[in-house]
Amino acid sequence: MPANFADVWLARVRQNLTTQNVAPWLDGIPELDTNVLEMGSGDASELNVIHIPRTSFNPDVLINNTAYPLAIQAYTDDETVVSLDKFQTKATSISDDKIIGASYDVIDPATKSHTVSINAKKFQKAAHAIAPASHTANTPVIAATGTPRVSGGPASLVYDDLVNLKDALDAAEVPVEGRRLVLSTAHWNDLLVDRKNFGDKLVNYNTGMPAPVIAGFELYQYNGNPLYTSAGVKKAFGAVKAAGDRQGSFAFWIGQIAKKTGMTKQYFKEAKNDPEAQTNLINYRHYFIAMPFDSKAIGAIY
Repeated sequence: MPANFADVWLARVRQNLTTQNVAPWLDGIPELDTNVLEMGSGDASELNVIHIPRTSFNPDVLINNTAYPLAIQAYTDDETVVSLDKFQTKATSISDDKIIGASYDVIDPATKSHTVSINAKKFQKAAHAIAPASHTANTPVIAATGTPRVSGGPASLVYDDLVNLKDALDAAEVPVEGRRLVLSTAHWNDLLVDRKNFGDKLVNYNTGMPAPVIAGFELYQYNGNPLYTSAGVKKAFGAVKAAGDRQGSFAFWIGQIAKKTGMTKQYFKEAKNDPEAQTNLINYRHYFIAMPFDSKAIGAIY
């Protein structure tokens, strides 16, 4: 096995993490222009952290002023320190017989399961972090109102629900441009059967085409949206679905979302250090976060 096999593999995994299994509803949101700081490297408490400057400062605007000199307002700001989420895969054992040669035909199948698993978890975590916890004026969480498609099932999503969410975000003074709505698969299917309002706008939606814009929202669908209780309260990440729970759809303004990718680390034990089993062990650690800057300009329908 080539001496640089582990290095080649790590480079390939980094490529897969950034080009495969990407959540399109996060596309176009720029990475924060801040350095990732590694703290406690190699320790169990290792962290990737970022510093995010924040300000709510807005200068007063004078109209038809005639008094000089103008009053002075001091600029105010602060910063918050955010720890990126850490995603780790369990070690995979691969016999030396399978990987001698280090061809990409072998590397990709062996590592793809790691990249797919990491991406699935990190985007589910991002969806959960972005979706609001419960209803407030700045984070509207509204119930769907349509007739259930299945007897005894949850209410269906209808066009009026999209307009109601738009009304709530308008009232919260969320900018109109750049609103995205990430529908649960159930809500997406609700709209598919509402041909009167949506026709073929969703049926013809294919990967690579622009997201359809309906009621001012760029529409996406995702199967990893967070669960909401029947009272409109978001459940904890990873919680088990109980009776009455339903997967919500969440909305956000793109200017309100912070996104940052941290370090990717490989852990590799060569078979030469395991003379009995002659088996290699490999796993990965990846840091990432996507979340609102604060609790506003986000909403949900459940």
